[in-house]
Amino acid sequence: MSEFSITVNGEVHSVEADPDMPLLWVLRDLLGLTGTKFSCGIGACGACTVHIDGAAVRSCLTPISTAAGKQVTTIEGLSSDGSHPLQKAWIEKQVAQCGYCQPGQIMTAAALLAANPDPSEEEISAVMAGMLCRCGMYSRVLAAIQQAAANGGE
Repeated sequence: MSEFSITVNGEVHSVEADPDMPLLWVLRDLLGLTGTKFSCGIGACGACTVHIDGAAVRSCLTPISTAAGKQVTTIEGLSSDGSHPLQKAWIEKQVAQCGYCQPGQIMTAAALLAANPDPSEEEISAVMAGMLCRCGMYSRVLAAIQQAAANGGE
């Protein structure tokens, strides 16, 4: 066990964990931030996506030792009141069905819009291609990202 300092959603935390412990479990089990979801555990679905220094990463594959000393943003940190343009667009476009994959979908889209405020449909599709939605809401996801981009996105 080692001690790590990690900044999550702007707040510095000190955690004791095995250096190989996935960031997902640090967030959920040690810090109580359960918005980030566990699904496949092999980085294939994207439900566990968070940002590290602004980049979208799969937290189930990212060891705490890699995230230590960096800025981590989870779905809870995207906005405190659901006012982020993507969160608003998700509601307006009725994207969520079961909702399980939504935190990872939104965090992936947020990283895209931060890097590219006006992505084409092809660019959105390319970035979101690795995100699995069991409910099949892909066309609504696309529409929500396009709406958020039109409304200032980030």
